Amino acid sequence: MGLLTGLAAGAAAVAGSVIVAPVALGVLGFTSAGIAAGSIAASMMSTVAIANGGGVAAGSVVAILQSAGMAGIPAAASAAAGGAAAVIGAIV
Repeated sequence: MGLLTGLAAGAAAVAGSVIVAPVALGVLGFTSAGIAAGSIAASMMSTVAIANGGGVAAGSVVAILQSAGMAGIPAAASAAAGGAAAVIGAIV
């Protein structure tokens, strides 16, 4: 793969990650209204709550994903994910 092709793939990965991440959260069940009943997110939350004696710890993966689902993904996080995707695209 040439340099220009790698850069193009990286740019596509950046654009894709910024667009796809919020959609993916919704599909998993992390919505702006809370965790959707019967979803993958609900299953994750149940598993984590059982493991932690009935609660979901602040800072856990489930808590972070729900926060992102409710408030949206901050620009800095989108940029970081996009940057990482661009580097991987350029390497590949």
